[in-house]
Amino acid sequence: MYILVIGWVYVAMMMAIAEAMHVDGTVLGGIITFVLYGLGPVALAVYLMQTPARRKARKAREAESLAAHRDATAAEPSSEPGLK
Repeated sequence: MYILVIGWVYVAMMMAIAEAMHVDGTVLGGIITFVLYGLGPVALAVYLMQTPARRKARKAREAESLAAHRDATAAEPSSEPGLK
């Protein structure tokens, strides 16, 4: 996955440099090119590719929290009369 990210950022950087070095180009145009063609799509792609890992981590945290809650309620003595 990361090789694609590195490759895409490299290509976007080369496009930005070409834009900035062109006779009619500007440095601002190069920066905008790099952000819009490089960083934006890469950030979106990485975010979408990490969705399964985030979902798995969230489920693990929820399961851990539920287990801790069950352990805490099971360790408490019953406050109802007649149940000991």
